[in-house]
This record gives sequence, structure tokens and C-alpha cells, in this order.
Amino acid sequence: MAYKFDFVPVLQSADLLLKGALFTLELTLIGAVLGVALGIVGGAVRAWNIKPFSAIFGVYVELIRNTPFLVQLFFIFFGLPSLGIQISEWQAAVLAMVINLGAYSTEIIRAGIQAINRGQLEAAAALAMNRFEAFRYVVLVPALGKVWPALSSQIIIVMLGSAVCSQIATQELSFYANFIQSRNFRSFETYLLTTLVYLVMAILIRQLLNWLGRRFITRNG
Repeated sequence: MAYKFDFVPVLQSADLLLKGALFTLELTLIGAVLGVALGIVGGAVRAWNIKPFSAIFGVYVELIRNTPFLVQLFFIFFGLPSLGIQISEWQAAVLAMVINLGAYSTEIIRAGIQAINRGQLEAAAALAMNRFEAFRYVVLVPALGKVWPALSSQIIIVMLGSAVCSQIATQELSFYANFIQSRNFRSFETYLLTTLVYLVMAILIRQLLNWLGRRFITRNG
């Protein structure tokens, strides 16, 4: 018998998909801001080989980049309570996304910093800039401008990877998709619409990041 498509049961729960999508965007926003901030610190430490922190960040980067995000999430949510650290599903999801993005952005930003001509730092010193001013205007902004496309792509990858957070009952988009299909048994229709929502979010985030890059990063880089 030919399969009969029926999107009505899924569309009746469109409010849940919207709720999950907004929650996913919230996770992504917090994870991106904190993860990139961590990456800036790690990138500077790694690029300038500031000891002993360079070695610490090196171990951190290798550990995160060579283990699955799902395992990292489980370690945080199920492992930390064993040490007496109680956290909610939302806190575990945010922490996992920050730690994951922080490791990848550390290496991305490190590459950008190392691409900056050291002569520019000497010029900054000649202009009587202090270290913070030199790092902010002469190093960080141009470095981010060089790696902004790669950094933007990594943020989107982390957003898409947040789907596994449903495994710890974090109420993001994939959590509600699973909930809806378990009630209406329209798996194809449910996950097709969910896929489209992820696609739209990825495109919108990329457009937003491109605009932010042109407005605040590459224009000044």
C-alpha cells in the first residue's frame, strides 16, 4: 500500500516545534558567546605559548576534539553529579556546548592570531598603545577577520550538534520532534519538518554571522 502523507497531526503541534527551535537558538547564543570568548583566551595563550597555560589548553583541545560530543555531554550530566556537582539538563547542555565550541574556536582563533604580522605589534608599541589596546585593535580584530568564516561554520556545527542534548531531556528542537512523533506516529512528516526547521535556523544564523562579520569584524580588520 502506498504511503499517505499527512502533515496535519504534525502541524497541530507546531507550537512545540517553535518552542524547541527557540530553545535551541537560546542554547546556541549562550554557547557561541561563551565558547568564542573561551576560544579567544585559548587562542592567545596557544599562539604566544604562554606557559603553563599553553600546555593546559593543548590537552583540553586534544581531549575535546578527539572525543564525541555526546560522550562529553554524558560525562557532564551523569559524571559530575558523582562528584557532588548537581546541574540541570539546561546547564549541562550549555556547559557541553561552551566546552566543545571553546576547543575548536581556540585552534581557529590561534591560526588567525599567528597570521598577524608581528611588525604590527611593534607599530602599536610605537603608538604608545598598552597591551590590552594592542591586543584588541591590532591583533584580535584582524585575526577574527581572517578566520570569521571558519568560526561561523563551527558555531553552526555546534548548533546542529545540540540535537543530541535531547538524550538528557533538554527540551530543544529534537526533543520535541521525538515527543511529537511518539504521539502521532507520523515519523516521516515530523522529522521532515524538523529537518527544514534546522535548515532555516542554520541559514539564518549564517546570515546573521555574516552581517556581524561585515559590520564589526572585517570592516575594522
